[in-house]
Amino acid sequence: MFFDRIQSKVQDWGQLAETATHWRVLGERIVFTNGCFDILHYGHVHYLAAARDLGHRLVVGVNSDASVRSLKGPNRPIQDERTRLHLLASLAFVDAVVLFEEDTPYDLIALLRPDVLVKGGDWQPAQIVGADLVLANGGEVRSLPFVEGFSTTRIEAKILGK
Repeated sequence: MFFDRIQSKVQDWGQLAETATHWRVLGERIVFTNGCFDILHYGHVHYLAAARDLGHRLVVGVNSDASVRSLKGPNRPIQDERTRLHLLASLAFVDAVVLFEEDTPYDLIALLRPDVLVKGGDWQPAQIVGADLVLANGGEVRSLPFVEGFSTTRIEAKILGK
């Protein structure tokens, strides 16, 4: 039955819109971030926990397999979207995960209207996709520092002996 709880966090866009409406009625602050999360590692966990600290609810947008291939190349993703969604949903501080097919989550951000939009330290707030939408709604855009030495690309290189 615990897996049912994990599975309930994996939502489609319609479910997420309803969930977000419910959270807003309760006065909860919604934080959104997105990424491929191909091989979940310590850097991801640290980053996502810090993102969750910025509000009451954390929503994670996950690039679809096709989107990851488009962004990262033909050998990615390493893990399929179903696995990536469920691994993220299993984290206690993640409240919902949602898949998006596009290269960017702009339309998803427009639907969700988060109070806080977060990306990793390699993004300046002005460069973050959807920042214009969040700021126009009175929200906040944050760039959180990376934990050095952790990345899927680095893990992949280590496995392949590069």
